[in-house]
Amino acid sequence: MYIAIEGVIGVGKTTLARLLQNEFEAEILLEVFEENPFLSDFYGDRARYAFQTQIFFLLSRYHQQNNNVPKILADGKNLISDYTFAKDALFASINLRGDELDMYYKVHEALGEKIPKPDLLVYLQADTDTLMRRIAFRDRPYERQMERAYIDELNHAYESFFAKPFDHAPVLKIDSNDLNIINNPEDLKRVENKIREALSLAPYQPALPL
Repeated sequence: MYIAIEGVIGVGKTTLARLLQNEFEAEILLEVFEENPFLSDFYGDRARYAFQTQIFFLLSRYHQQNNNVPKILADGKNLISDYTFAKDALFASINLRGDELDMYYKVHEALGEKIPKPDLLVYLQADTDTLMRRIAFRDRPYERQMERAYIDELNHAYESFFAKPFDHAPVLKIDSNDLNIINNPEDLKRVENKIREALSLAPYQPALPL
């Protein structure tokens, strides 16, 4: 079983992945942001540093997924990841233009053929104001220059991207605006129940509201 969790920056993907790990007896694969040397400069000047930032992320995500996902699944283990390889192209479509975008798509397509697809994509949704509050609360240094307009643009792009099945995998959409999975165990249990129901993985209670 392979579950991938997606959503806009700050929505709570990593937190949910960590909290679900024990419940599903799963290995966990977390995206690494801090290693990108261009990221802080990118948030200060998107146009200038977009291509370097995007290519670094593309290759980093490919190596991490290609080196880990096939082996974990081949060993018969469950896996939860807090990102997907395919969504990298979503960021590129916003940040790159012209020849740079064309080149990016060619590389992304070639690499993406080798990456296993998840059995379920959990898409955490939140409105832009909620995302901005969560980003400010966690206070990562390289996110302090992040503009609300950029997060709002990403939010709309995510909505369009995950409005249909993802790489032939079902998409479970969860509104996270009023969820507090850290301090409210019932919220976390309801999310877990929805995932189990989507995967027909017992035990679960059908049709609980969320």
